[in-house]
Amino acid sequence: MVIQYLVVHPAYDLQRDEFLHLDQAKHLAWGFFSVPPLTSWLSWIILQFGNGYFWVKFFPAVFGALTMLVVWKTVESLKGNLFACILTATALLLSVFLRINLLYQPNSLDYLCWTLVYYTLIRHIQTEKSKWLYFMAISFAIGFLNKYNIVFCALGLLPALLLSPQRKLFLNPKFYLAILLTFIIISPNLIWQYSNNFPVLKHMKELKETQLVNVDPIDFIAEQLKFFIASLFILIGAFVALLSYEPFKRFRFLFFAYIFTIAIFLALSAKGYYAIGLYPIFFAFGAVYLSAILQTGWKFYLRFALIALIILGAYPLFKFALPLKDPTQYVQDAIAHKPFSEHKWEDGNTYPIAQDFADMLGWKELAHKVDSLYLSQKDPNLFIFCDNYGQAGAINYYTKIKGLQANSYNADYINWLDLSKPIHTIINIKDKGEDMDDEHRLFKNVTVIDEIRNPYARERGTQILLLTQPKANINAFLKQEMKGRNNKIQ
Repeated sequence: MVIQYLVVHPAYDLQRDEFLHLDQAKHLAWGFFSVPPLTSWLSWIILQFGNGYFWVKFFPAVFGALTMLVVWKTVESLKGNLFACILTATALLLSVFLRINLLYQPNSLDYLCWTLVYYTLIRHIQTEKSKWLYFMAISFAIGFLNKYNIVFCALGLLPALLLSPQRKLFLNPKFYLAILLTFIIISPNLIWQYSNNFPVLKHMKELKETQLVNVDPIDFIAEQLKFFIASLFILIGAFVALLSYEPFKRFRFLFFAYIFTIAIFLALSAKGYYAIGLYPIFFAFGAVYLSAILQTGWKFYLRFALIALIILGAYPLFKFALPLKDPTQYVQDAIAHKPFSEHKWEDGNTYPIAQDFADMLGWKELAHKVDSLYLSQKDPNLFIFCDNYGQAGAINYYTKIKGLQANSYNADYINWLDLSKPIHTIINIKDKGEDMDDEHRLFKNVTVIDEIRNPYARERGTQILLLTQPKANINAFLKQEMKGRNNKIQ
């Protein structure tokens, strides 16, 4: 948990998505266009503690630590020794999780819930106690209320169980009571989805058209190898053990669950990180297997070599995959064509800085400039309107002006617009390259005041406009536009 606070250079702000999640604390509901409701509840807790940086980073760090703990407990349930526990903990710490758990996003809890589902299922098979089925149901339900991605965990597990001797689970009445418990817990969100015409389907369609269309299956497979590049040998050991090691015979279905899940993700052109929740549980099996075959003679000393291999293999992670350095340095590394210095973004193009890092720059600059412009105006009903949720959320988070509120049609902000006061002046945050036809049609004066100038920010070039002297009823236009966009979503 401490390390998560030490691997971010002070040059970086919060990340684009974090702002949206934090603003959800002020609009609690049983669902949102972008995510299920649980993140908003965590954001509400953060808000009660002052919304500071420490608390924003606290929850992903906790969930990362708990994931390691659950894997450790899995090792113990498989009769693994202390070396196996240390091996798994080292492998998980020095992996993609160190990067994932930097950001306040649903991913950290998503991967914890995947791991809990596998762990509770393993414990049920080991003990045949029904309580583990209920714990599994609760783990899945929490995961569902956090991120719908966990549905793919179930889609991979169910056929694997059906094709294995563990299919007897489907004859257990308690299994169906556990499923019922899951539906009871998640039902408020399902009702919300139904009442709002299932915006999750619109969101998935939007993702497929704008982001997933750029995902190459080869890149997806390559990313799976990169995530745990320093400890791939443990995962290989896990797959070998599940297929051939007698003590793990009854858990062989987990290997096929992995195959089914990866196949589903490939078929859907999913992003590589969607599958990360698959891996933690396999580290437990791999570590227990390796500790069993490295027990005597010269093999015993290979244990120390394995730990050293993980630590040395994690060098690229610290060198290139964590925001430890000023962005200027990463750009210089790319110019020098250093390994791992090129990064593919969602648009399919390659850049010298990771997209997540570029999404952590320019936000304080934007908020400061908006604050200055806001204070220079005399209009008490001045309206701040942004083209995307990152801009709106960043202004709301970093503003020093009490009561200042940025708005947008993007993501969940479209449902939070307050158009009750007459609008005569707008500070408009405009994406670079976008036309200004509407602005000139609705206002006599359209003035470009400033722009985001951070050379490494993804938002570089985003303009700050001042719109004054309206030619039409701005409130009516915004309401009509909002209605049209909501109809499109529905």
